[in-house]
Amino acid sequence: MIDERGFRANVGIVLVNDRAQVFWGRRIGMNGWQFPQGGIKQDETPEQAMFRELHEETGLEPHHVEIIGCTRRWLRYRLPKRFVRHHQQPVCIGQKQIWYVLALRADDDNVRVDHSDEPEFDQWMWVDYWEPVRKVVHFKRYVYWRALNELALQLQADGTYELPTVPHQYQPRRRHRRPDKQQQAQTPR
Repeated sequence: MIDERGFRANVGIVLVNDRAQVFWGRRIGMNGWQFPQGGIKQDETPEQAMFRELHEETGLEPHHVEIIGCTRRWLRYRLPKRFVRHHQQPVCIGQKQIWYVLALRADDDNVRVDHSDEPEFDQWMWVDYWEPVRKVVHFKRYVYWRALNELALQLQADGTYELPTVPHQYQPRRRHRRPDKQQQAQTPR
């Protein structure tokens, strides 16, 4: 589902173990690592999409996890221009995501990235909670930072997890769009 502004509706999943580490998956055939995520279908709620994507990408079932919380609103990121497929309609310029934080309530052996006929990941590992902000592809960093900050509050409120504060070097700078030529022409000098 792509909205009128060109953002594809999507869910992101932060899966946390009992040591407050998060699942980090390597995209199949690539060197990029990310959290599980995926699109929301027309007939799905964000929560239904989250459980479908969780199963497709990690092999986990709803009884393997507990929902701790989710972001209050959509978090958006724009794709770099080279990734926008202008030949497809409607044109998708980025993602708008609802992020879920899930506690793993099963053994690690239940995680199976090879579960699906079309796997998303070929490897996975547990990493420190804030590490993905520094490691994810540059155009997703600000959304990861926002999601992890909001979800950290929910994890701490749960009382089970004690998370370190976000290290200063992990706080990304928000990238501002350059004004287009028309805006520059209208700007008084």
